[in-house]
Amino acid sequence: MKATQLEKPTFKRRATFTIFFACIATVFLSIYLDEKRVLWGNVLPLTQNEEDPTKSLHQEKNGTATLTEDDFCKFRALSHKEEVEERVLLESYAWPQTPSLPDPFSIQQTSSPAGSSFTILPRHGEQLWHVGDQLEVMINMLDFQGNPKTTGGDFLIARLHNPVLLAGVAGRVVDHLNGSYSAVFPLLWDGKAAVEVKLVHPSEAITVLCRVARELPDRVNFRGVFRKGRVSETTVCNVCLRPTEGPVCDFTDVRTGETWFCYKPKKLDCSDRILHNKMAFAEQFGLNEKVLFQSGTNLKVAVPASGPESVNVLPVKRDTKDQSLDLGMSGFYYQGLWKSLSGTPTRHFDTPVSISQCLQGKVLHLFGDSTIRQWYTYFIEKVPGLKQFDLHTSQFTGPLLALDYQRNIMVKFSIHGPPINFPNIPVAQLHYIANELDEIVGGPNTVVVIGVWGHLGAFPIRIYIRRLQSIRQAVIRLLTRSPKTTVVIRTANFKSQTPLVTWVGSDWYSVERDKILRAMFKHVNVRWVDAWEMTLAHYLQHDLHPQAPIVKNMIDVLLSYVCPLRRYGRRRM
Repeated sequence: MKATQLEKPTFKRRATFTIFFACIATVFLSIYLDEKRVLWGNVLPLTQNEEDPTKSLHQEKNGTATLTEDDFCKFRALSHKEEVEERVLLESYAWPQTPSLPDPFSIQQTSSPAGSSFTILPRHGEQLWHVGDQLEVMINMLDFQGNPKTTGGDFLIARLHNPVLLAGVAGRVVDHLNGSYSAVFPLLWDGKAAVEVKLVHPSEAITVLCRVARELPDRVNFRGVFRKGRVSETTVCNVCLRPTEGPVCDFTDVRTGETWFCYKPKKLDCSDRILHNKMAFAEQFGLNEKVLFQSGTNLKVAVPASGPESVNVLPVKRDTKDQSLDLGMSGFYYQGLWKSLSGTPTRHFDTPVSISQCLQGKVLHLFGDSTIRQWYTYFIEKVPGLKQFDLHTSQFTGPLLALDYQRNIMVKFSIHGPPINFPNIPVAQLHYIANELDEIVGGPNTVVVIGVWGHLGAFPIRIYIRRLQSIRQAVIRLLTRSPKTTVVIRTANFKSQTPLVTWVGSDWYSVERDKILRAMFKHVNVRWVDAWEMTLAHYLQHDLHPQAPIVKNMIDVLLSYVCPLRRYGRRRM
């Protein structure tokens, strides 16, 4: 018995020591793993949600879990001020609520452009319209069975035009949330003014696009090429990577915080990445959803008039206030030329000499995508003295550089950082605009152009907001150190719409980002080239890359900021 009594405290002491050493080992193991995480730096396991792995799992009606962007997207951390701004932006510019799709689903209950109509409303009891008045149109949407729609959310666009005068202006569409809409236009020229209304997407299609954006933020994927010696590997890269047990390479930019990841290659290190590549994608709308995206049926299709589709506009009345500015339009076309309605008047640079004289002594930094590259190409083609300096880079992705030694002109083009859907871009040439702006000295002879929209359309709107926030802060820093620098923002533009293009680049995704872009830079001293209105108001078909006449007018707006009329004396337009 005594021996047994002596053994009990010995066992307790051993158990105590065992637990103590186990705790110590756990602590050291944790520290060791954290240190390895820091030492490796760019290698980390991709988890669904570090705070709560089940936080973002959503259950569908059939009980299966559906992942959303929160489950496999890692967003740049925001300050409190940025968080508040993001919340306000998302609430203020949210699209009207759209109907859920019934089960079973039929196209018959959805918005029919051919079955709907618009009506020109009388001018408050008067019979005649004059330049300076406003024209209002009522749009009533019906479904394919001829029944009036009772909810809003349809994506409608409208313009007023005169093909003979090559005149056009965008209209403002107001959703009354009950199946009816208003379109309002300023009357800016005398003569015929015809109304055109198009349904880009029915509200039910917006419901599908919302689902796609939420559940498939990785529907456009990319490839990272890793190489060391003769060993080469390729892995999938994205802002959003789906949960996996394998590690990923973290290529988050240390200065801007912009996130980018690639699955780690099996044999090589993260530091061996040499190329960024795009990959193909395929439209994957559900079987029933495809009927909502049919060219000629409900995808950017004209809505007919229920009566006259045009009015005759008389010259402006004397002593009548011009009401055109009340709608906030940025401009309109007349004789094929863009006329600004507020701010800097638009000059027209129709000869190589006029462009060269304006750019003399200037440095132009063009940042963006292929729609900005169009501007670089325009200058190369139109200014004989501007010669491209061979940087041995791709003509698609750049960076590109052109010089005119005689007039001391330099024009540079650089693509924005990932996601960017171009092939074979050396990693060394992937730069974020915010970082590039911080390297610019600026001054009265420096012009900066920024266009970021198309390549980010298929990704969560929160990624776009974060990208703009970092760019805006860099623009503010630039204008603080060099207030006389000219900074110009190019907005998004309308595109041709096919089911495949809509999958990743619907105009609806663009209009969301256009609203965010304008709000983000509203109180910053930047100028605007309103590509949204300039493509909507023009007679040419919508295209991702606007055609030459539109690009020419965009360049005119840009150069009007660089060389405003007041420097040369005001001229009659």
